[in-house]
Amino acid sequence: MPFVETNGINLYYEIHGQGPVVVLAHPGGGNHLSWWQQVPAFAQAYTCLTFDHRGHGATRDLPADDPGAAAYAQDLVGLLDHLGIHQTAIVGQSMGGWTAIGFAEVYPERVSALVLTNSTGGIRDPELDRHLDLLKTWHPRQIWAGAYTKDFSHREPARAFLYQQITAWNVRRPANLGAQLELVHHVEPIVEQQIPTLFLTSEEDILLPPQLVERVARQIPQALFVKIPGAGHSAYFEKPEEFNRIVLEFLQQRIGASPS
Repeated sequence: MPFVETNGINLYYEIHGQGPVVVLAHPGGGNHLSWWQQVPAFAQAYTCLTFDHRGHGATRDLPADDPGAAAYAQDLVGLLDHLGIHQTAIVGQSMGGWTAIGFAEVYPERVSALVLTNSTGGIRDPELDRHLDLLKTWHPRQIWAGAYTKDFSHREPARAFLYQQITAWNVRRPANLGAQLELVHHVEPIVEQQIPTLFLTSEEDILLPPQLVERVARQIPQALFVKIPGAGHSAYFEKPEEFNRIVLEFLQQRIGASPS
């Protein structure tokens, strides 16, 4: 199993495919296994780098004074430096969007494209802040209930069960939600570097409603905003074919792809 010692932890990662590098940063309720419906499609044209954020999946041995979500971006820096990857596109789902924006804020020249999926990545907005303050008061059961649409477990019982099993492998449940939502990131480096950016959200996302994500997307002039119908907070899991098509089209237009 490949691990890299970085930023005080042993970080688990995997590499699949070949071509321009795309980092897939998983959500708080997931780990590298969350991308099982994306990697086979993405790896046909890209080098897919998946990893387990600290406290998730196989990245388990944490220091006593673990900084949690505040360290995610620097953890990724260490991984990329270890692999000799200077530039990459980053797809960040929910919590993974905070990692993506945090990395792009400090190292914008190393980001070829950004895809924020069901995420605002720590970019602030007054209406969003009010919603996030409310979200911090929700019971964990309410958080998990918002992961996908209400009827998903009835329509797709096997995949809903798999989602729960992937989540159960994590050390923290839910992982660092409060600390994550306190992180603040800024758009100026992304705007100045003119990093191609896509905000991909879902019409039925109650955790980060699409109208709030759209407000954040407007802060980046070059950003695209797209909604997937019939999905909750985890469109990557619930509507993988549509999710993959939109993201792959965006990446191909912005960074190209290796010949299939």
